[in-house]
Amino acid sequence: MIYDVKDISLSEKGKLRIEWAQREMPVLSLIKEEFKINNTLKNYNIGCCLHVTTETANLMITLKEGGANVFLCASNPLSTQDDVAASLVKDYGISVFAIRGEDRDTYYDHLNKVLDNKPNITMDDGGDLVSTIMKERNDVLPGIIGGTEETTTGVIRFKSMEKEGILKYPIIAVNDAMTKHFFDNRYGTGQSTLDGIIRATNVLLSGKSFVVSGYGWCGKGVAMRARGMGAKVIVTEVDSIKAIEATMDGFQVMKMEDASKIGDIFVTVTGNINVLREEHFNNMKDGAIIANSGHFNVEIDINALEKLSSSKRIVRDSIEEYTLKNNKKIYLLGEGRLINLAAAEGHPASVMDMSFANQALSAEYLSKEGKKLENKVYSVPINIDRRIANLKLQSMGITIDKLTKEQEEYLTSWQIGT
Repeated sequence: MIYDVKDISLSEKGKLRIEWAQREMPVLSLIKEEFKINNTLKNYNIGCCLHVTTETANLMITLKEGGANVFLCASNPLSTQDDVAASLVKDYGISVFAIRGEDRDTYYDHLNKVLDNKPNITMDDGGDLVSTIMKERNDVLPGIIGGTEETTTGVIRFKSMEKEGILKYPIIAVNDAMTKHFFDNRYGTGQSTLDGIIRATNVLLSGKSFVVSGYGWCGKGVAMRARGMGAKVIVTEVDSIKAIEATMDGFQVMKMEDASKIGDIFVTVTGNINVLREEHFNNMKDGAIIANSGHFNVEIDINALEKLSSSKRIVRDSIEEYTLKNNKKIYLLGEGRLINLAAAEGHPASVMDMSFANQALSAEYLSKEGKKLENKVYSVPINIDRRIANLKLQSMGITIDKLTKEQEEYLTSWQIGT
């Protein structure tokens, strides 16, 4: 078995942490047992580019229990938990290519090592694996039946490929499942983003002016949690409908041009480029803290910040202090990368339970139906989404009502009116 991890001797600690996360992932555990009995993914090679965390580890183990040959690399240079990577190799026999803090060349070398194993199904978190295939590794295309994508960012990229006619195989947009984005993006990103900021800075959020850029599902979660900790939350948006929603949810909405003058803490969560840029840095208070919770480190224009600065230094783990030429200081968290993984542990396992249940069942769906699909981006089938919701409710000891036959008929008829 081939692999590239930081230190294989870290495996004992990693195994304990994987087992701890598994306690909070009952839906995925049920799917794992089913996969094991049915040998659902026997002889499939699955190439994965995901955050190498305890939760991801449980997904990898589920796929392997289903008979798959699994190959994993990191989807972000700062999201790898080295002890988890070591345990997946030593204790579970899964090939992992991931080292926390790896440079760009190593990152892409690891992607290519996954692709060297000729995957039949790909799993992406951000789209780098598929993008590499499209740009450089067409040699692996003949064996691929389909792939999945975990994030809003990746889905945007693949829909763009589909529109341009260059997407070469079907992709299941796991991010679009209600049991993914409704919970993962809102509750997971909301809690873990604040967790990362607090771990990095140890600042009190109560009373701070907290600027959230983007009011999609992730932005809603961040804004909700920041308000819950006493922050004065400001939302910036480019979408008029989302701006109205943020206003009606009780948040102050304004342009970044104005928010940049009063914010104490800024979080970008848009999936777009250069959301915080030169004119905003010039407006900011001395001591402003800036962080990103979008997938790629492009939302904050770090190059512009570098040009405006006379010096920089690392003042704490995950904090770079930039001193601007007017002696004002701005603090960048986690190199502008995903702060919830750069400075913390990412989403809680109970949230990722549903996200990774979608990944596992979408892989099963592709193994059965992938060859019939066109080269398009597809939503997760609604029966999978509802099955996961029902399993989650079951694991929580919650029961819900069912429609009576009379109610079902009423909802499908037109004759009955006032």
